[in-house]
Amino acid sequence: MDNQLLMDNYLLVLKSTVEVFVHGTLESSNCDIREKLKYGLNQILESQANTYDEMTKYGWYSVNNVDVSIINQTLTKIKQKG
Repeated sequence: MDNQLLMDNYLLVLKSTVEVFVHGTLESSNCDIREKLKYGLNQILESQANTYDEMTKYGWYSVNNVDVSIINQTLTKIKQKG
């Protein structure tokens, strides 16, 4: 298994874990547990950002900019439905 595949998988795990921590934080009725979940969420988000930065450094993760005209078309469609 190469480094890019490992990093891809790690990033997927981090993204899934964020969802668990967000839901746990939102649903927690205990303040102490909620604070621990928020702390854990922040740690995971930091790990995700570091992993993303590392992957972009090697060209393993790329982000494509969306053309402004596509954004405007989407906004127009949303406004028409509203």
